[in-house]
Amino acid sequence: MMATKIIPPADGAYAYPLLIKQLLLSGVRYEPGREIVYADKLRYSYQTLNQRIRRLANALTAAGVKAGDTVALLDWDSHRYLECFFAVPMIGAVLHTVNIRLSPDQVLYTMNHAEDDLVLVHDDFLPLVEQIHGQLKTVTGYLQLTDDTASNTSLPVLGEYEQLLSLSADQYEFPDFDENSVATLFYTTGTTGDPKGVYFTHRQLVLHTLNAVGTLGAYQGLPLLRSDDVYMPITPMFHVHAWGVPYVATLMGLKQVYPGRYEPNTLVRLFREEKVTFSHCVPTILQMILGCEEARQTRFDGWKMLLGGSALTLGTASEATAKGIHVYSGYGMSETCPLLCVTYLRDEELKLSTQAQLPIRIKTGIPVPMVDLKIIDASGNDVPHDGESQGEIVVRAPWLTQGYWKEPEKGAELWSNGWMHTGDMASIDALGGVEIKDRIKDVIKTGGEWISSLELESLISEHTAVMSVAVVGIADEQWGERPMALVVCEAGQYLDRKMLEAHLQAFVERGRINKWAIPKQFKFVAEIPKTSVGKINKKLIRENELS
Repeated sequence: MMATKIIPPADGAYAYPLLIKQLLLSGVRYEPGREIVYADKLRYSYQTLNQRIRRLANALTAAGVKAGDTVALLDWDSHRYLECFFAVPMIGAVLHTVNIRLSPDQVLYTMNHAEDDLVLVHDDFLPLVEQIHGQLKTVTGYLQLTDDTASNTSLPVLGEYEQLLSLSADQYEFPDFDENSVATLFYTTGTTGDPKGVYFTHRQLVLHTLNAVGTLGAYQGLPLLRSDDVYMPITPMFHVHAWGVPYVATLMGLKQVYPGRYEPNTLVRLFREEKVTFSHCVPTILQMILGCEEARQTRFDGWKMLLGGSALTLGTASEATAKGIHVYSGYGMSETCPLLCVTYLRDEELKLSTQAQLPIRIKTGIPVPMVDLKIIDASGNDVPHDGESQGEIVVRAPWLTQGYWKEPEKGAELWSNGWMHTGDMASIDALGGVEIKDRIKDVIKTGGEWISSLELESLISEHTAVMSVAVVGIADEQWGERPMALVVCEAGQYLDRKMLEAHLQAFVERGRINKWAIPKQFKFVAEIPKTSVGKINKKLIRENELS
């Protein structure tokens, strides 16, 4: 081990722990009057937010929650969710953000696996929880979350959220404790088996927040979040803490708008009425927004949108840009908290027209500060950064989960050889730009050649009659696999197989793709299957093709 010089701290020196409570200090100092908005139901100031977080801490403590306990939350994106992001971990408990879009059996599995003690449940999810209540092994009580009039329930409810807060004191002395204490827990679904628990510590969340503040706000080539922005998440708060941005927005003192249940027309109205300037979502949600009734009479000028979770096609990016949205791509995964890469426009690229920038804006981007990222081959050897060679992305950063909840074997597999394995295939160019080619499991191998489903999706999306598209590999006796495309047409448009083959043949003639990359089948559908967080569900598409 290298010999280094360490000087012990002076007697009485304070060892400042990186705890989530520290993120609350600045927002209320800089902008105490700025608003937290919950759809069309409620709005209050940062001063009130801080008071409510302390009231919630008192209410949770009175309900029997203590350090080390796990508190489950089932709610739409709301002010309550934001308050729980802080109050639960700040008293030393673990916040389990339950994926409300999982099946009842999967929700039951995650809540038992997490060993939830107290459950906060919105009225809309009472039927779900009532269905599994008798099988929950560790839950001792429930708090009811209500927007209007509380629904009747058979659950042993300890009280209603707002009523309990009104009865609680607005002062609470949040303790110091080890910054490596677990703060949050959520479950991610994979291609096989039960959902896996992903957890993060206070230290990891604070470091991710500080890095995101600098990355998204400091660079002229990445001007996503500034102090006067208005933030509205369109990524569920149960999924990777809404990409961690609520912590960032609270530290910065931004006006925050929480939309409740995601309904495209409502999102557009909130954009207009609250003057939203920054959001993040998966491309399928962006397509829903662009295609809704309210969007037909709305310009989205000034709306900065960070897209991630799946590849942003050139077709969707062009449509959004035409409506005034400034699109950027981000990359990460549940296990990475999630920020790894973001679009960055260099000086010469900033001089280009917005349309000319789109091929750059839809690429994966470059690794953000403090992320060590490389690509490796199947033997673990580094792959050249020449923009052509492909390998699996492996990463190191100070905010990556250190394993899976109560599953050390799967955690060891994730962290093989000291690098987190993402399962994503990519190339890296000489300037460090990353371009995701595909998930390892989604790459199509035909006649010994590799085809990127993501590239095919982007090319097909450039046809003006295509609303959305998904490409998967299906078995082929002669070639092993051939591409198959599911296509959703724009309203009122007509498409057939020959038209799309001719569209792709033009890219063959330009040398963009080889002729065998043209899908063997095109299926025209009303909707493409999605996962619980709005990504294209290629696993289900493949299963449906085999059944």
